[in-house]
Amino acid sequence: MASRWHILREEGALTLCRQSPPRFDVASVTDLPLADPVRLAHQIRQDIWRALQNVRGFSPVVRVERCGDGARVTAGGRVEGVVAPVLAARISDVLANPANRRRWLRHATRGQARRDQGGEL
Repeated sequence: MASRWHILREEGALTLCRQSPPRFDVASVTDLPLADPVRLAHQIRQDIWRALQNVRGFSPVVRVERCGDGARVTAGGRVEGVVAPVLAARISDVLANPANRRRWLRHATRGQARRDQGGEL
């Protein structure tokens, strides 16, 4: 089965989205250590979806940008309809959760010592 996700690459950035062009009707930002941006974006997208899957018309978008020695992650997405004020806080909670962050980085750095710069932004 082919991936239904768009992976848009720019110099120093990667955006993962279901619908193109990507749109952030709601978003939150966090900084993380550098890791494979595709793996990182997919892991974050899954957790954002789990937290907001009951929001009618929600489609997740995750952008990973190289920022100094780390990565700046913007997570959120498109919402068809009214954007409830609590959505950004729910996304922030997902991004700030220490267990989530450890899992994302563990997955996104797996085998990194063996890889070349292929996953680099």
